[in-house]
Amino acid sequence: MATQDLWHIGDTALHSRFLLGTAGHPSPAVLQQAIEASGSQVLTLGLKRTLATTGQDNGFVRVIRDTAQACNAHLLPNTAGCRSARDAISLAHMARELLDTRWIKLEVVGDEQTLQPDPFELLTAARQLVQDGFEVLPYCTDDLVSAHRLVDAGCRILMPWAAPIGSGLGLLNPWALRTLRARLPHITLIVDAGLGAPSHATAAMELGMDAVLLNSAVSQAGDPVRMARAFAHGVRAGREGFLAGLMPSSDVAIATTPVGGQPFVLS
Repeated sequence: MATQDLWHIGDTALHSRFLLGTAGHPSPAVLQQAIEASGSQVLTLGLKRTLATTGQDNGFVRVIRDTAQACNAHLLPNTAGCRSARDAISLAHMARELLDTRWIKLEVVGDEQTLQPDPFELLTAARQLVQDGFEVLPYCTDDLVSAHRLVDAGCRILMPWAAPIGSGLGLLNPWALRTLRARLPHITLIVDAGLGAPSHATAAMELGMDAVLLNSAVSQAGDPVRMARAFAHGVRAGREGFLAGLMPSSDVAIATTPVGGQPFVLS
């Protein structure tokens, strides 16, 4: 990726726009190979299921931390599985102590079937964690008003969903994502959840999203390493298409070559 296309999480400059989850891979070796194939510089780590009740590493955290170090990647702990702002705030502080990072992917579930974020608990937790010095990356829906509230709370990065977690449905509402991009031009937007195919990642990046995050589409693939590589290509293709400027769509045919005159503009 060209130097001028760097993006940032906090003060950290990144060139890869593909964030990868670490759960559910067949083995640590396959996970490391998938990370290398993806080129990802940011790995997410769900702490609620991997920390003991005392907040100590139960083994998996150490494996992921060693893998990230071997791949020269940053860890982004998340609060997946939390149902209240109080639980999410507590887990975020545990993550900061354990992993020595201010980054937190903030998740607060509001519905058990869709795993849709609770906008009220999410906002409460975001306000407190920003005050506590965290770089908060809230996992949210594509609702514009909720996004504005999170930005007002001090969030500089938002992670709107494409579809429910693990569904693989792709971009259910491209209009809403396009609206977020247009109305929040200075906010970093990372599409998270619901991406099932490399083409979904391409479509998200073509909308002007800054990055994508996914897990299941790679970890559950028949060949996770090859799928990670495919997504990396999809992310790059979508970003290049956005930067190049996509042609406008039309409901009617438009002749590529005019009937008369020159096919090229000559000066």
